[in-house]
Amino acid sequence: MSMQPQEISPVPTETARIAQAAFPHSTLAMHLRDTLGLLYKDADFAALFPTRGQPAEAPWRLAVVTVLQFVEGLADRQAADAVRGRIDWKYALGLELTDAGFHYSVLSEFRARVVAGGREAHFLDALLRACKERGWLKARGRQRTDSTHVLGAVRALNRLILVGETLRHALEVLAEVAPDWLRGQIRSEWAERYGQRYDEIRLPKEAPARQALAEEIGRDGYVLLAALYAPYAPYAPATPPWLRLVPAVQTLRRVWVQQYYRDAEGTPHWRTEGDGGLPPAAVQINSPYDTQTRYSVKRTTSWAGYKVHVSETCDDDTPHLLTDVQTRRRWPRPRMWR
Repeated sequence: MSMQPQEISPVPTETARIAQAAFPHSTLAMHLRDTLGLLYKDADFAALFPTRGQPAEAPWRLAVVTVLQFVEGLADRQAADAVRGRIDWKYALGLELTDAGFHYSVLSEFRARVVAGGREAHFLDALLRACKERGWLKARGRQRTDSTHVLGAVRALNRLILVGETLRHALEVLAEVAPDWLRGQIRSEWAERYGQRYDEIRLPKEAPARQALAEEIGRDGYVLLAALYAPYAPYAPATPPWLRLVPAVQTLRRVWVQQYYRDAEGTPHWRTEGDGGLPPAAVQINSPYDTQTRYSVKRTTSWAGYKVHVSETCDDDTPHLLTDVQTRRRWPRPRMWR
């Protein structure tokens, strides 16, 4: 998809006449166009598209649709239907009443381009610039920051399932990227031990048996790590150095550091609070499938995921506006608009 930036035309006369007759008190979509004008321009997204190829849908329209879609909580199909069938959306987008819109998949493709190009903050920044021009946002005004929880899109794992799934995930990834190398390292019992996803139902119920299984998984993981990280080894003479950079291998190494320790004889031991200690929650990996999720507690709520931090202006004589939204694991310094 290619894009040549174009000037944004005014709302078609017939679209404006019908929309104003149907909604004499306006709607949110119409109010957005009338009050804030054109927040986005094609040139703002030019770097995300090549200059050759099939013409893309106007990026500024897709940006406005993305905002309206979020405000109304619409799925991509529903948002595409709204572009085709809602008069107030056609008004906001400057479309003729007969415009057929676009396929709903265009929206997900546009979001993927925005994320890949690092332009996510532009949606809020453009709105804040428009508010500043209208005097709704003051330089060095008062603001406050609060946070709430965001659940990670991963299943909650206990420690035993975590190590089993981490090793299983590493083996599956290595089987895809280096099958010949892995064939020379894998042990016969690993196929049965790590062939299926770990689940609480498969785990032993007694504490001594669970401890034994944890240490068995730990030994298997150390065998695999030794083959991957040893500078030279008779049993793995052709280990490609790039295998150490595979994300699943990096995760395996980090999880084993956090969950196991080895004594002077090199025997692996399962970490506990009283034996070897456990890492703090701020650094402990909770899932091999999303290594950024962290266990957090806020008042009476506990979860595995992230925190979203929201900064808001709080001056008495101006509207309260969100100035910054960040999703992360630690508390950020609020961004000051100057």
